Amino acid sequence: MSKNRTSIGFGLGLIAGVIGGIIAGVLYAPQSGDKARNKIKNTVCDLAEKHSPEVNDAKKKAFESIDLFCYKLERQYKKFNNMLKSKKMRKAKELEDTDYDFN
Repeated sequence: MSKNRTSIGFGLGLIAGVIGGIIAGVLYAPQSGDKARNKIKNTVCDLAEKHSPEVNDAKKKAFESIDLFCYKLERQYKKFNNMLKSKKMRKAKELEDTDYDFN
C-alpha cells in the first residue's frame, strides 16, 4: 500500500515538474507576451487532455484511500467506545455486588 502511494506521489510530482518547466521555459523565451500566453494556454490544455485519465485515476485512488482510512478510524473508535462501556459495566457490577454495611 505504501509503495502504491509513493508511486502516485512521484507521478504527480513528475507531472507538476514537467508543467512547471514548460511554463518557465515559455516565460523566459524571447517572445511577446501575447504569444507566450497563448503558447502556455495551448500547452496546458494539451497536457490536461493527454493526462486526464491518469489524473482521474489518481483522484479515484486518493478518494478510495481516504474512504478506507475513515472506515478503519470509525472501526477503531467503535472498539474503543465498546471497551469503555464494558469497563463501566464491570465497575457498576462490582459496585452492585459489594455489600455495604451501614451499621
